[in-house]
Amino acid sequence: MLTVEVAAASVEQKLAAGLLCCPGCGGVLARWGHARERALRGRGGALTWLRPRRARCTRCLVTHVLLPVAALARRADAAEVIGAALTANAAGAGFRKVAAALGRPAETVRGWLRRFSARAEAVRVFFTRLLVDTMPDPVTPASAVTAVAAAVSAIAGAAAAVASRWPGLGAVSPWAAASAATGGGLLSPAWP
Repeated sequence: MLTVEVAAASVEQKLAAGLLCCPGCGGVLARWGHARERALRGRGGALTWLRPRRARCTRCLVTHVLLPVAALARRADAAEVIGAALTANAAGAGFRKVAAALGRPAETVRGWLRRFSARAEAVRVFFTRLLVDTMPDPVTPASAVTAVAAAVSAIAGAAAAVASRWPGLGAVSPWAAASAATGGGLLSPAWP
């Protein structure tokens, strides 16, 4: 899995020009069909249909799904929606209140929160390291009341560091940055 920008036309241009590299060996990625089409639920339940591009490394021959940073692997909801749930939980809201505010099933939101809280310390460490490695003179996030709040704060800090280090990227939402940094695997079983 490799995260890419949301604009499919730009991804196609980069593939055609040989500008995308294999995350495993550094070889050039070439077009290799598409993954299955799926719906991605945004805020307010708005559906966006995605058909992620597949690419194959010309060196190691491994195929990769090019997942837009707006999505997380194996999740039907956009990274921004899941991030809003995590942010609300970090502020003290319970899963039922978060689910009602987002218009999502309570069990779905509870699953996100459980998965994230189970790895909150590892997520905090990962994104704090990213923040420190990205900024020349970083200001690390202040200590938080809960591990989830500390992890959400570290994600926001790392996103701000990325935006200030590479201003050509424009505004980078914390959850798109989290998706990009984790290869879409923020809530995947195998990450971190």
